[in-house]
Amino acid sequence: MSTPAPRPAGQEHLWSVDEHLEDILATVRPLEPIELQLPDAQGCVLVEDVTVPVSLPPFDNSSMDGYAVRVADVAGASEEFPAVLEVVGDVAAGQASGLLHVGPGQAARIMTGAPLPAGAETVVPVEWTDGGLGQGPVDGMRARSLAPEQASGHVRVHRPAEARAHVRAKGSDVKAGDRALTAGTVIGPPQIALLAAIGRGTVRVRPRPRVVVLSTGSELVQPGEELGSGQIYDSNSFALTAAARDAGAIAYRVGAVADDAETLRSTIEDQLVRADLLVTTGGVSVGAYDVVKEALSHVGDEDEAGSGVEFRRLAMQPGKPQGFGAIGPDHIPLLALPGNPVSSYVSFELFVRPAIRTLMGLTDVHRPTTRAKLVADGALTSPKGRRQFLRATHTEGTVRPVGGAGSHLVAALAHADALIVVPEDVERVEPGTEVDVVLLG
Repeated sequence: MSTPAPRPAGQEHLWSVDEHLEDILATVRPLEPIELQLPDAQGCVLVEDVTVPVSLPPFDNSSMDGYAVRVADVAGASEEFPAVLEVVGDVAAGQASGLLHVGPGQAARIMTGAPLPAGAETVVPVEWTDGGLGQGPVDGMRARSLAPEQASGHVRVHRPAEARAHVRAKGSDVKAGDRALTAGTVIGPPQIALLAAIGRGTVRVRPRPRVVVLSTGSELVQPGEELGSGQIYDSNSFALTAAARDAGAIAYRVGAVADDAETLRSTIEDQLVRADLLVTTGGVSVGAYDVVKEALSHVGDEDEAGSGVEFRRLAMQPGKPQGFGAIGPDHIPLLALPGNPVSSYVSFELFVRPAIRTLMGLTDVHRPTTRAKLVADGALTSPKGRRQFLRATHTEGTVRPVGGAGSHLVAALAHADALIVVPEDVERVEPGTEVDVVLLG
């Protein structure tokens, strides 16, 4: 991490959403590249272009089971007047065809993926022949299940074929020297397939960041356990861990930590060894039992330059209280999010997801945005001076709010696929107005 330019600090300064995000992205740096085996590189970002060492396919090969023939020998062939060709051999996938040559009046039985033998110009599918049995096409279909020595030495071809029909040309996919993948590509299953096909066993990438998520609060109980008086289930740590994985991280969820500064401090210090980014939820407002501030002021080597977490008020709703900084001797970035479920999730989307994508080395770190027409039963209201983010569903150029504005209303979050953005200088939005929308899908 680098140290960002200083900004006005403390509770007196009301940060804008953009200021807070800019501070985060100016501080978080992409992880150092490493060489990984292909299965381990899934989800990682390439740091260098990959060129093709050998053409793909590396040789002309058949795309069908059938017979490799010369075009002139099957010209004019029909059911009534089939072309009768001498079968001079078989070519199977994985078998060299260098010793086999197809001359005038000859054919070679060929399997899908097998190299085209010398002299052959095209492939006729077995369905266009008698299968080398000297009988009709229906009986000929049985030839594919027979060993070569069981078939006759001739084949009847009932249809003509154009040159290079059913032939996969050498280099028709990619040619030697072509650029297979460019730096910045996220490696998924198709990219792994291509890398393997061109013979790459390893690739140089930025690793997926390790994100540790922990929630705080003595009232929190793990799902599956019985609730006591005044207790609620811990949903935030599950939601944010899933969100971190969705963003591309390797995420670790830590069980809820009670409202005890020493316990929280010890837990965070224990997690530093496996974290590229730490995310806490809860305990960042001005309540009497908000111990996160107290705990984070003494985590790791706080005397090191650049260490420390600053707690801020943001001009946004939900998610006004936020914290950001670096902790420990390695200056691991930490984002402290509010404890209300909607506040924590919206804060994740706005601040944590871009940080994760930056660690991965991606250039496009934000969710896509669009403009859509507001569909609502009445006007939306928003507090003056706050940027409001409302859960919504987006469909074909329109957007409709779901649930209320309360930051505890988690049920509506499960049905939302977008956030309506109401700017700081707008206090009322009428139905039919075009609004900015963040797409969460």
